[in-house]
Parts: sequence; C-alpha cells; structure tokens
Amino acid sequence: MARWKKTTKRPKPKPILRLPDLEQSKNAVLNSLAAVSSQESYAHAIDEFIVWYCSEPRLAFNRTVVLRYRYFLEQKNLAPSTINVRLAAVRRIAHEAADTGLLSPELAAGIGRVKGAKRFGRSDRKLADH
Repeated sequence: MARWKKTTKRPKPKPILRLPDLEQSKNAVLNSLAAVSSQESYAHAIDEFIVWYCSEPRLAFNRTVVLRYRYFLEQKNLAPSTINVRLAAVRRIAHEAADTGLLSPELAAGIGRVKGAKRFGRSDRKLADH
C-alpha cells in the first residue's frame, strides 16, 4: 500500500495586494526602523502610496506600477529627494511583502530596481572657494 507524503503548501504569492496585505507590510517596515523620525517619514510615504495604489483600478503590485507611481510623483513637481524617500518606502514594502510570502521574490526584486528621481543642480558637497 502506497503512502502519501503530507506536504505543506505555501500560499501562492499575490500579484495584487489588498489593503490588509499592505497594512501588514507597512507595520513590518515601521517596526524595523529605529528612529522615530524615520518611522514618521516612512509612515507618511507608505500611506500616500496606499491611497494612490488603492485609487487605481485593479493594479498588480509590480515594477510597472511603481514606475507609474514615480511618474505620478514627478507630475506633482515634488523635489527629487522627496520622490526618492517615497520610492524607498515602496521598495521596503515590496521587500517585506516578499519576506512574508505575499509577493514573489522576483516581483520584489523588480520593484527594488526602480530608479529614483534624478537630482540636478547644486551638489550637497561643500566646495572649496577657488
């Protein structure tokens, strides 16, 4: 008589993250940050992304969507540093969602490769007067 091995199936990662999934990932990201100012900044950035993401019709959470979000932020004429902080928060959400099995590692890696806004103008480095 043949015996069947009992295997535990891991739930398949979701291409579309719903509000509870995003909230779970948001809480994981915020709990991983030590500084209160970082937690506040990331909480604001993540909340803004969630509002935008949930307002769009049935978007999958992938690289293309994050690129659309970057374009949306650029159209609001935000400073490149503001855009980059918000994109960093979205990348962290993707990473946490992949760690908990809500998102595939491939999708999270694609989101992680989204480039930030280009910074033009004066450098932050102090230049010697010559």
